[in-house]
Amino acid sequence: MRTVAILLIVIGGIMTVFTGFNLVTKKEVADIGPIEINKTEKTPIYWSPVTGAILLVAGIIVLATSKRNTA
Repeated sequence: MRTVAILLIVIGGIMTVFTGFNLVTKKEVADIGPIEINKTEKTPIYWSPVTGAILLVAGIIVLATSKRNTA
């Protein structure tokens, strides 16, 4: 259970600081013999920093309750 709590804390901290990223995809537009035309698209993926804060708090709560149960 401690591992899950630590994982939640780390992911929550990262999601609070970094609120998104760009996913780069490559699409083939045309393929005519030896000539190939490709197009790269950037697809932004965003989330709210509140989501990261919720995961961070949940990880702290899970860590605190797991310590209390083992002691």
